[in-house]
Amino acid sequence: MNKVIGMDLGDKQNVIVVIEADGNECPPQRVANTSKMIQRFFAKHSGADVVIEAGTHSAWISRLLESMGHKVCVGNPRKLRAIWDADDKSDERDARILALMYRMEPRLLHAIQHRGEDAQATLAVIKGRDQLVGTRTKLSNHVRGTLKTLGITLKGCSPLSMPDNAPDQIPTKFWSSVSTVLDTIRHLNEQIKELDKSIEHICKVDYPETEHLRQVPGIGPITALTFVLTLEDPARFKGSRSVGAFLGLTPKRDQSGDTDKQLHITKAGNGLLRRLLVTAAQYILGPFAQESALRDYGERISARGGKRSKRCAVVALARKLAVLLHRLWMDKSVYQPYPNGAPA
Repeated sequence: MNKVIGMDLGDKQNVIVVIEADGNECPPQRVANTSKMIQRFFAKHSGADVVIEAGTHSAWISRLLESMGHKVCVGNPRKLRAIWDADDKSDERDARILALMYRMEPRLLHAIQHRGEDAQATLAVIKGRDQLVGTRTKLSNHVRGTLKTLGITLKGCSPLSMPDNAPDQIPTKFWSSVSTVLDTIRHLNEQIKELDKSIEHICKVDYPETEHLRQVPGIGPITALTFVLTLEDPARFKGSRSVGAFLGLTPKRDQSGDTDKQLHITKAGNGLLRRLLVTAAQYILGPFAQESALRDYGERISARGGKRSKRCAVVALARKLAVLLHRLWMDKSVYQPYPNGAPA
């Protein structure tokens, strides 16, 4: 057993507990959360195994420590109930529990793998666009709600066309109440359009593998690029079916004796990618998608009836999409709407 160092990360300071190879524990220490101070501390513990918990700072700290030759284990906080559900929770206790669990059995930490720095930076572009789209939606809803209270209902005004179409429908005396917001929406439209061009360029130049994914109807450059950046390495999965569980699209399980409850999906993994896959599944089941085996699969589930059948069909189809995209990425094959031939 190597020396094990448990570290509880914080915005300003990190609490560190060192357990020597013989099991003796050193007094807890605090280190400022800067790369310079972290390097200075861990230079004295070369070759140690470092255990941290996934969080805001875990990505860059794990890359820094790995560059120094340390073996880093990043625990999954969703699985560490022994830490977040304690009656005497403290930073020192959290760091100690991380180190002790690693010494006892590393698999108890359900270690995760952070994506690379380049992938993280590119994914930040997509997340930034998502924030701008959400802000535009809120502002457009604000304009609609404000004008409705004044007896005006806008027609033919999507968030994209509202700055051009809304002024003709707003009386002059009410123009000052929404003019600034409409100018902001116009500016957001321009910024979102520029980001769309940037994402399209990134797909073609830096991630040409996204072309294999975009063969599937409903999968555009944003969804394809987010899928590639989130998984990063398709070979890390034993099989394509594991991708659905990785993205939180498989149901939870609570089985005991003869009881086996039907629960919701786990919602683990990247929430943005999961939402994009659900949106693509809704398009495939919508009125504008072409006939395909994917569409037939979702319609069979939806035809079972019940209040939840439509939602279950969308989630199941999103999970199937995740599996299909991974297989297309691995095999670099051509997508066929009906792999086994179109039904009679």
